[in-house]
Amino acid sequence: MDTGWTGIAMGEIWLLGAVEIAGLIRARVVSVVEVVESFIGRIEAVDPAINAVVTLTAESALDEARAADRSIARGIVDGPFHGVPFTAKDVFDTAGVETRVGLTERVGIVPDGDAVAVARMRRAGAILLGKTNVPAGGSGGVTDNTVDGRTRNPFGLEHSVAGSSGGEAALQAAGGSPIGLGSDSGGSLRVPAHYCGIATLKPTTGRVPNTGAFSHQGGLSDSRTQIGPLSRFVDDLTPTLSFIAGPDGRDSGVVPVPLGDSGAVSLDGLRVAFYTDDGETDTTPDTAAAVRDAAEVLRQSGVEVIERCPADIGRDALDLTRRYWGWNDLEGGKAVQLLADWDRFRSDMLVFMESVDLILCPTAPGPAPLHGDGADTMFNYTLPYSLTGQPCVVVPSGRSGDGLPIGVQIVGRVWREDQAVAAARTIETTIGGWRRPTIL
Repeated sequence: MDTGWTGIAMGEIWLLGAVEIAGLIRARVVSVVEVVESFIGRIEAVDPAINAVVTLTAESALDEARAADRSIARGIVDGPFHGVPFTAKDVFDTAGVETRVGLTERVGIVPDGDAVAVARMRRAGAILLGKTNVPAGGSGGVTDNTVDGRTRNPFGLEHSVAGSSGGEAALQAAGGSPIGLGSDSGGSLRVPAHYCGIATLKPTTGRVPNTGAFSHQGGLSDSRTQIGPLSRFVDDLTPTLSFIAGPDGRDSGVVPVPLGDSGAVSLDGLRVAFYTDDGETDTTPDTAAAVRDAAEVLRQSGVEVIERCPADIGRDALDLTRRYWGWNDLEGGKAVQLLADWDRFRSDMLVFMESVDLILCPTAPGPAPLHGDGADTMFNYTLPYSLTGQPCVVVPSGRSGDGLPIGVQIVGRVWREDQAVAAARTIETTIGGWRRPTIL
């Protein structure tokens, strides 16, 4: 069996991605215990600097690893990610493991069961390695709270990781976990991934249940929030999404739509619209260059590339989102008007997407700012696609002048995660992809 084994020393198994690790375990090239020990060692080496992990489940993970090795010895493989460690943002219920969400009043709260996404990862054979830091209450753009402190960027400790999946993005970037779970209401997967130089996938609205995630109502009342994977490598995203997707009989907003195969997508003949400025929020020259470089890669891969931005997308998305944030204070008529305007925004985007398959654009106005800066505009380029529910992939595409990662955002038609992932893979393999942080 060709596993793709690179000959990396056992202590540096952490350099590999989840899919490759799963293949090595199945082929008995590495043991599950060796894999888990490698990632525990990496966390112990890097987390004192970045403060991404709030709960490390090393003991239980090693117990599960030993059991997984015994199963392999008997020829039993318990799922496609048998023995692969994973981590989860500290908004997800985890059976027997504290879920405090950065709140003092939740310290010591230990759920009896798992969130659906966590349970499905376990069902795929994955082993929970720990929980990662979030803003207080699990939402917001700054990963800092009075319980667990501030998470710092592996590419510059004085720089932000954004939020609210900031702890998970930082840990992935530092190599402390091969795959992680996060969530995104307005950009909380995408901006942290961009700031930290990793890949992520926000699925189509209705793809993954929110059941068991703190303050993630799901259904009609929470159509912006989606659970998705974060990894250093694009190829880990679709398999992970396939494990966690699908109805659970609880979240009324989830739809049983088959997930496409990104490996079967041909870029030749696809149509991509790109823009570097939404007309509302200026981007840095390095950000614009990263988008243009990614567009050129796609053009050379046979994609029909045009420079076009949906009319007034930045202005309208900001207006709708601000009104949505004030939903509880709206009078009945204003609430109805908000929904009508939101529907109109979504319809306009459907019309725009009739002539293109994908949109390529910035993820944020610039690279990771210093702690305390940039919070007012960090989500301006991600908010539109939370409102429309379209799938989005973020992949590293460039670097700023001072070496900070810059990720581009690839937006697909609803339910077409496969096309967005295929485009991201091409960008990753040609000009982008994760780079090991030099400071760690």
